[in-house]
Amino acid sequence: MRDILKQMVYEDIGFEDITSNALIPKDLETKGILIAKEKGIISGIDVVADLLNEFKIKSKVKKYDGDSVKVNDIIMEIKGNARTILSLERTVLNFLMRMSGIATLTFNTIGKIREVNKNIILAGTRKTTPGLQIFEKNAVKVGGGDTHRFRLDDSVLIKDNHVAIVGSIKDAVIIAKNNVSFTKKIEIEVEDEKGALDAAKAGADIIMLDNMNPEEIKHVISALESRNLRDNILIEISGGIKPENIVEYAKTNADIISTGYITHSARSLDLSLEIL
Repeated sequence: MRDILKQMVYEDIGFEDITSNALIPKDLETKGILIAKEKGIISGIDVVADLLNEFKIKSKVKKYDGDSVKVNDIIMEIKGNARTILSLERTVLNFLMRMSGIATLTFNTIGKIREVNKNIILAGTRKTTPGLQIFEKNAVKVGGGDTHRFRLDDSVLIKDNHVAIVGSIKDAVIIAKNNVSFTKKIEIEVEDEKGALDAAKAGADIIMLDNMNPEEIKHVISALESRNLRDNILIEISGGIKPENIVEYAKTNADIISTGYITHSARSLDLSLEIL
């Protein structure tokens, strides 16, 4: 993770920071603070502190991952070479703002859905920024959400294209159970009631109801319950879930809502670096 951020810094600097090098004496030391410009949840501060240390910038963390901040709260105090601080500024802020934005959106969304379903889990999907998956998934966790799969090797998730090649939902679940360690859960994506019943009867651990509206989801869950197939299965719902309709989905009595918007559509939290 440290190497990824260092590469971001070097890509931003290029051959040199010509502005800072032209204006700032080589050996000048300075102090600065990272401050919040709006209310939110901080994520990524430990990684930023580690990055600063790599470039010999001392830091004192005032707000840790998961801490809430309000306007003008000091997040971190820094001290070191002025040129280096200015060269790192934008990369540090971009990263911290991005991750804090994801954590904030996750936290706020959970607050909304828990008002109607106190046990429901909010999970992030793999709709993340390539190269930043680990950081963005961690930001979801910091905000109180579930990371779902970090990578393809975390668990089995049989999607529609897998089923299209294998031939049927039943066969896909059975084949997966026969070829994957007992330590890995088997999840399968379905699009209708028949698919959900087939998956449950075949022994799936998690059934993802994909691109269904809330009423359809309630109907499928009721069908599983009436056949005594609900108790040992987790129901995840995904697809078409947005900030304006997520509360209605939370009312369906599903166990998990997974959505990509908490990562791919999160607005960066407004933060600033000020030299003292």
